[in-house]
Parts: sequence; C-alpha cells; structure tokens
Amino acid sequence: MELREGQVAVVTGAASGIGLAMARRFAAEGLKVVLADVEPAALEKAADGLRAEGADVHARVVDVGVREQVLELAESAYDTYGAVHVLCNNAGVGSGAEGRMWEHEPNDWKWAFEVNVWGVFHGVQAFLPRMIKSGQPGHVVNTSSGDGGIAPLPTASVYAVTKAAVVTMTESLYAHLRAEHARVGASVLFPGPHMLRTGLWESHRNRPDRYAKERPRRTPYRSLGQWEAAMRAAGKEVAFTPVEEVAEFVVAGIRADRFWLLPPGEHSDAQIRARARSMLDRTNPSYLESFILD
Repeated sequence: MELREGQVAVVTGAASGIGLAMARRFAAEGLKVVLADVEPAALEKAADGLRAEGADVHARVVDVGVREQVLELAESAYDTYGAVHVLCNNAGVGSGAEGRMWEHEPNDWKWAFEVNVWGVFHGVQAFLPRMIKSGQPGHVVNTSSGDGGIAPLPTASVYAVTKAAVVTMTESLYAHLRAEHARVGASVLFPGPHMLRTGLWESHRNRPDRYAKERPRRTPYRSLGQWEAAMRAAGKEVAFTPVEEVAEFVVAGIRADRFWLLPPGEHSDAQIRARARSMLDRTNPSYLESFILD
C-alpha cells in the first residue's frame, strides 16, 4: 500500500522502543497515529513528544492481553479518526521464567501468552473486520523475534514459543486475507538484525497481579545495561540496531507489501539454513548446541 497523509496507524506497545519509533516514522509520513501502551506516564510522555513534533496523536492506556480493552481501543480509534489503515501489533513482554522448562511457573507462561499471542489475536479481531469492510488499502504488522520466530534461545524459551506462534498466526492471516481478496496486507516483523535497546528487559515492571510470581526469583532481574556490562567484562562487544532503522524497515516493507520483514544478518541467515537443513535431513537440531548448557 501507499502511505499517504491523513491515513491512520495504530501501534501497540507504543510508549517506547520499536513501537514509539514506528509511530514517529508513520507521523513523519503524515499519518495520524493511535498510541496504545500499558504504562500511563510513559504513554503520555510519548504522545506529548509526538505532538510537539507536529503529529496528530490519539493515546489510550491498553493492556493488550485484556480483550475488552483492545476492542475499546478499536472503538476509540474509529470514533476519533473514522478509519484505520495500518495496525502494528507490537506490544510484547519477556516472561521472567527461570531454570528448565519443567521448573517454570505456569504464570510465566500465562502472562507471556496473554500479551505476546493473545494480544496479537485480539488486535486482529478488533480491527481487521472494519479494515477489510472499508475496501481501503491497509496493512497489519505483527512483531515476532528471531528468538522463536527463527529458532529458540532455550534460556528464553517461553518468549521464544510465543514469538514462534506469532509467525504462524501471521502466515495464516496472510492466507486468509488472500482468500478473501482483501486489500489488506500482512507482515511479520523480526526486529534487528542486532540487539535492540528496548524496555523488554524490564517487562517485569508491568506484570499484572493476576500473573504474579508464585515464588521468589533465584536471581535478580538483570537490566539491559547490566547484561551489556557483563558481556563487555567477558570480552564480547554487543552490536545494536537503532530502533529508527527498524521503523524505516517497516515503512519500506509495507510499501512493498513484503511479508517477511526480516533484515539480512549473518547469524540469522545461518540459523534459518541450519534449521531448514535439520528438518529436511530429519536430523537432530544441532543449531541449538551452542545454547545447550550443562
């Protein structure tokens, strides 16, 4: 689709990181932007910042894991602007699970699935019927990750499982849209190709009481800064992809109607080939060996 002045983009997880970068990039194209996020103060700051830059912004506090709130977001967006052309289901959390899978707390899985998987599904059901019915060009972007979307990082397996689900959901959505001859496209986003400076590392700050930890953590939560410092101390310099580059990649992908918003990268491309080869050869997943710990 062509992105034109006056169109409307909805972005979840929009108060910071990739979501805010996408919203800012859409606004630069003249789109009106609907920001949704679970953090009221951060959301207000993001909305005020975009308005100061001249953007037309509508902001709503939304927990995407709660279906009623996403349905209310859609009503509010249509009541405010009368249309939605771009939907970015971007909100996501890390689960905070520790240890082996059989040691995980069920609440770690419930919370991660509610936001990362159900949040995307809620967005699809809240917005797609009206986007399709309008007959106008539109596009949906669902945020996945190389962790799970390509191959899992076993030490973050809960997150990986949810992001693998997002890929399959978006593939199915793409097929459904084509079967309906809809003027709405679909893409799955793999932010990167390097690490990103986002709030994902501090997801626990927004963990709802209904999915509270059932027992104390064995180790403290570690911030991105602490992890980066530990990597440096181990002699490993970490490369980061600016979130602005991810947003630019998304805009270009929407314009090209590109499904796989997957930037080329030596590591990710090698993982894709290794996983596909393992499946085709019916061999064990050796591509996970570098992550398997004693």
